[in-house]
This record gives sequence, structure tokens and C-alpha cells, in this order.
Amino acid sequence: MIKKTLTLEYEGTYNGEILDLLLSEEEIQEKVKQMARQISSDYRKNTKPPIIIGVLNGSFYFMADLLRAMKIEAEMDFIKISSYRRTKSTGTIRLIKDISADIYDRDIILIEDIIDTGLSINYLRSHFENSHPSSVRVATLLYKKEITKIDTEPEYVGFEIPDKFVVGYGLDIEQQYRRLRDIFAMNLPKDQ
Repeated sequence: MIKKTLTLEYEGTYNGEILDLLLSEEEIQEKVKQMARQISSDYRKNTKPPIIIGVLNGSFYFMADLLRAMKIEAEMDFIKISSYRRTKSTGTIRLIKDISADIYDRDIILIEDIIDTGLSINYLRSHFENSHPSSVRVATLLYKKEITKIDTEPEYVGFEIPDKFVVGYGLDIEQQYRRLRDIFAMNLPKDQ
């Protein structure tokens, strides 16, 4: 079997680093379809469609594919926060762009590309619960369960992954490589 790798080629800190394939496009798309079926089933009897809120920028590809695979209608909006510098969490959340939708008494699903420290998702759940929605659920493609300190487990999880920095399918390294269809893992310690 041939091992698929990615060599980073850009003007940045990690130029020349070799990353290993973690999840192929086929694995990702199959999991997205499974998650879409579950969400569609859970919300099919609702009188109002859920509001899907993507956490920018990383969730963009996942959210688009998930919405297209769902069998129910949904409204959508986006929120943008910042908590990372290079490959490490800063430990502080900054709200950069809030949603415009009225979520009072509505079911919302937060769409995350990855949950690792848990800091962002804890902040977001609290932020939205202050607006008194009917429910707040979380769908994440990737989940680093072994290191996460989270108040409430995500309701929809694609893949549990090891504590490695990952790139592709919306996840970036210094704003590069989001466009990749596969997800690759760095072999460097995550805090570099």
C-alpha cells in the first residue's frame, strides 16, 4: 500500500514539512452523508427548519457538503471567532463576526470543523444559549476527545482523531491549504 503524503510548499513557518494522510476525500464524504441522514431524521418533524450556524472559516466546506446532503430544509448563518495563533490555541476567544439570524425559540445546530481544546465550543454554546433558542446542538467533523475539556459532548461527531494538527477540507495552516479535499496530519508537536 502506498502511503499518501503532502509536502507543504508555501512562504510560511512550516514550508517543507511532510504531512501524512489522515482522512481521504471518500471517507470524509461518506461520513458527511451519514451525519446528514442523522440530522435530517432528528429534525424531520419540526414545524420550523433548524438554523445551521457555521463557525468560520474552517467549517465552510463541511457545512456546504452537509447542507447539500440533508433531506430537510434549514436556514443558515455564520459566526467568526478567533482563538489560534499558528498551530496553538491562545486560550482567549475573540468574537469577530456574530450571526444576524433571530434564534429565539429556534433549534440551532453549530457546525464546527474541529473540536480540540473545547474552549471555542464552550464559548459558542454559552453565547447562543443567552439568546434563548429552543435547542443548541453541535455537529463537528473532527473531535479530539482525548484532550477536549468540554461542558457538553457534541451531538454529531464525524471522526475522533488523535491530538495532531490537521490541514485540508477547510482546515488551514497559516491560512493555506484549506482547499484540499483530503485531511492531512502534521507530525510536529502541536504547540510549535
